[in-house]
Formats: sequence, C-alpha cells, structure tokens
Amino acid sequence: MLSLPVKITHNDAGALARNLTSQVFAQPDAVVVGALQLVEFDSSALAVLLACRRAALAAGKQFSVIGLPSKLAQLATLYGVAQLMTPAVGTEQP
Repeated sequence: MLSLPVKITHNDAGALARNLTSQVFAQPDAVVVGALQLVEFDSSALAVLLACRRAALAAGKQFSVIGLPSKLAQLATLYGVAQLMTPAVGTEQP
C-alpha cells in the first residue's frame, strides 16, 4: 500500500506525485493508496491521487483509496472526480 503524508499542498504535490507514481509499478495487481494520515491539504492532493490512478491504470492495475478525508471527498465531488476515488472493498470510512 502507498501512503499519503500528513500534509499535501501545491508546494509539495509535484514531488510527491512523482515519488508515488514511481512506486506504482512495484505494487501487486492493485494499487491502494492510504490517506488515513492526511490532515492538511488543498486541491493538489486530488492531483496527486489522480496521477497515481493514471499510473496504476497505465500499468494495468486496479486503483483504490483508503481513508479519504471527508473534506477531500467533498472537493473530489465538486471537481467531478469523486467516482475515480473508489474506496478499496471493505475499507469505507463511516
């Protein structure tokens, strides 16, 4: 599983996206990104997740997110990408 840090803002999103997407190929058939630690973020966090998703799909792997913070889920809905942030089966947050 890949994990997001506590903070993702515009300043660190590019480097983080490059780092995580390079790790996608080492993952098994499914790429799961854990967002459980993510506390401070802006819309750049969605860009990071979408970059990971693109890399996973390009590698022929499934993509899902665990623990997407509700405010980030709201941003994803606002931007029309919520359906792309599929939670891993059995990991939905209440």
